[in-house]
Amino acid sequence: MIENMMFNGMSAASPLQMNSGAAQVQETPGQAMEQFGSYLQDAISQVGAQEQQVHKMNDQFLVGKVDVDQLMIASEKSMLGLQLTAQVRNKAIEAYQEIMRTQL
Repeated sequence: MIENMMFNGMSAASPLQMNSGAAQVQETPGQAMEQFGSYLQDAISQVGAQEQQVHKMNDQFLVGKVDVDQLMIASEKSMLGLQLTAQVRNKAIEAYQEIMRTQL
């Protein structure tokens, strides 16, 4: 099963998780936006790390230290992460364009 590195290790302060309990702390929109921004930044850095790992594995494959199936799995994970990042970017651009088209 392919495991996506972008969604692993989500912190307890993640905006995608719901707070439970009696003592809920209200976040300001600025704080929520900052958390979301840092989440996206972490996700993009993980995609970059996957790409670097594939390049290292490719070099190791050329000298015979890595099997072809390990290299292919790593490259597919990296490609899927990049495709997911591109789709998130496309949706963000579409949302921005839709907001700009709204009339006040």
